[in-house]
Amino acid sequence: MKQLLNRLFEHQYLTADEAAAVLINIGRGQYNEQQLAAFISVFLMRSITIDELAGFQHALLEMATPVDLSAFDPIDIVGTGGDDKNTFNISTLSCLVMAGAGYKVCKHGNYGATSVSGSSNVMEQHGVVFTTNVDALKRSIDTCNLAYLHAPLFNPAMKTVAPVRKALGVRTFFNLLGPLVNPSRPKKQCLGVYNLKMARLYEYTYQQTGVDFAIIHSLDGYDELSLTGDMKIVRNNGEIVVKPAGLGFDPVDPAALYGGASVQEAAALFDRVLENRCTEEQKNVVLANTAVAIQVADPGKSFEAAVQVARESLESGSALANFRRFVELNQG
Repeated sequence: MKQLLNRLFEHQYLTADEAAAVLINIGRGQYNEQQLAAFISVFLMRSITIDELAGFQHALLEMATPVDLSAFDPIDIVGTGGDDKNTFNISTLSCLVMAGAGYKVCKHGNYGATSVSGSSNVMEQHGVVFTTNVDALKRSIDTCNLAYLHAPLFNPAMKTVAPVRKALGVRTFFNLLGPLVNPSRPKKQCLGVYNLKMARLYEYTYQQTGVDFAIIHSLDGYDELSLTGDMKIVRNNGEIVVKPAGLGFDPVDPAALYGGASVQEAAALFDRVLENRCTEEQKNVVLANTAVAIQVADPGKSFEAAVQVARESLESGSALANFRRFVELNQG
């Protein structure tokens, strides 16, 4: 690692093979926390290259515990995190609203590293027990339209770096990798990113892998459609910049997206949204993000129609009832 760090500190780049080898060694626990922190910090000071990202992705997928859910053709809805906005769990709620509407979802998530509560935090707060049992995951997605894959269980490198990521408290390249290393390798993905440079990186990566995708970004820095200002949506067939009114919604005050100061507060807010007891602004943000994901899964559906499907799932209680079934089935 010392030789590698010296090269990186001299502003050199890794080949895809070198990047893959480092991640494999991380997964094997060959580096201490100080070395990991130094390595991760390099990519806080410069952008990751396409070759480095491809190498890291390849290594993580090769090491991951495989999960074949291809028969269900699910979608993953995920954000990179790292936008320092501490919003409520919008992408996780979008997964549940979509599952409540009958779409198959395979959510790949983790504990919060740069926010109070990640998707795994909120799942644990509701009593969900994470598993790598493929039969259990198939039963879950078959019964409840949702399977939840807790990243550290499926990939040793994610588990190894978790304490370092939490201690650093800032976004790292592992935020970028999370959406690319879902061990079920879904062919549909709705991804939120925290800046436009990352959007371009993911767009190129997805185009190489044949994934149907939507990449979303709010130009004021959110890794989701925040409805707080102008937003960009990048799809396989092009991209648009749109204002909230262009999606049929009023602008949202950023304060309405606050996710709470503790895991417990975040879970309580999560419940209020799912129970349709939230503010109109909170609901609209979830509906907007869900609608984009629905369009990925169902390309023939207009955005307005997708919003109505999402609204029906949430306001009818279907999303809530389905989530309760999911929790009951996944309590171990």
